[in-house]
Amino acid sequence: MGAIKQSILVTVDNVIFTIMNEKLQMLFIKRLVEPFKDYWAIPWWFVHEDETLETAAYRELEEETNVKNVYLEQLYTFWDPDRDPRWRVVTIAYMAIVARQNITIKAGSDAQEVKFFPVDKLPKLAFDHKEIAQYGIQRIRYKLGYTNAAQYFLPEKFTLSDLQKVYEIVYEKKFDTRNFRKKIDKLELVEETGEMQIWVKHRPAMLYKFKEKELEIAEIF
Repeated sequence: MGAIKQSILVTVDNVIFTIMNEKLQMLFIKRLVEPFKDYWAIPWWFVHEDETLETAAYRELEEETNVKNVYLEQLYTFWDPDRDPRWRVVTIAYMAIVARQNITIKAGSDAQEVKFFPVDKLPKLAFDHKEIAQYGIQRIRYKLGYTNAAQYFLPEKFTLSDLQKVYEIVYEKKFDTRNFRKKIDKLELVEETGEMQIWVKHRPAMLYKFKEKELEIAEIF
């Protein structure tokens, strides 16, 4: 059998989530060039020959958002031969969760603009990025249901109301406050910091923090 010759390019796509204006939002870039000029797209880049996929994902995430310490996991591989009209491109998508207060977004050399969009009002997207975005939305809801991943949306210290709001925003539904807090207490995910809110007009609430900084299994829903 002769040697196999291939011309396949590899990219990483970062599906970046945050919560802003009480909405689950995703980050997109507006393309400067064809194909799909002026369309919005998930931030993506070619993998350098001397780096791993994860290194590439972290590198470009930092360049796009100026954030280093975020939650990042591999999402899925998209390989349809016609997904890019120029070349055969295989992309490995990653999902990132970033707390809004940690983000400083900036447009790269290949983008006109960088902007967050609510997941229920996505713009017209380039390539197969609508499929990738929908896959990411499904994954993040699944992830919050069985892990402590909600912490990556929050500052280090937060109220139980803040935590409940994360779940209500991601799942687009209201939860009974008493039942929610009983569930969180039973799972022992968070602990009191001994500090209270400051500079609030209402009665200050206790501040909490997650016991574990790393991702761990927790059957919340």
